[in-house]
Amino acid sequence: MDKYELVEIADPPRPGMKRIRAVRDIPKAGVSAGDSGGWVESEANLSQRGGCWVDGSAMVAGRARVCGDALVFGNAQVGEHAKVSGNALVHGSAMVLDNAHVSGYAEVSDNAVVCGDAQVFGNAQVWGNMLVYGNAVVYGNAVVCGNAQVFDNAQVFGNAQVYGNAVLHGYAFVSGNVVINGD
Repeated sequence: MDKYELVEIADPPRPGMKRIRAVRDIPKAGVSAGDSGGWVESEANLSQRGGCWVDGSAMVAGRARVCGDALVFGNAQVGEHAKVSGNALVHGSAMVLDNAHVSGYAEVSDNAVVCGDAQVFGNAQVWGNMLVYGNAVVYGNAVVCGNAQVFDNAQVFGNAQVYGNAVLHGYAFVSGNVVINGD
């Protein structure tokens, strides 16, 4: 049985976007039947299975996909071929674009941007005004925040923390309990 339906709205935030409305309770997302959700371009953007949900003013467009028990809310945007899965959270004004993948229990929030072929997974947290792009990977219990940038083939994992104005690129690997403050 479907968990949501698409609702045509006279003035969507972007042409072609449709609001979702729950047709049954989705306890994992805290949604009751009849609740309005966020915006999708098509039913292909949000799985009818699991507890995944798009809420608030959040938008999922293009060939992007939200599945599993992932939640996208606030003013977040997921687009192009990006994927948000598992129990991941994308919220605030965060953006997940291109072929990026956010999964596991990862959280991307505030104004963070994850794009290119970047991956954020595990229990990783990415927040602030930071940027993860290229083939960069952030995973484990890593935290990347502030105005940091992680790109090219750089990896941040373990319990590593990268913040401030730090810039990691090339084949940089930051792991363990390392703390890098770019200030």
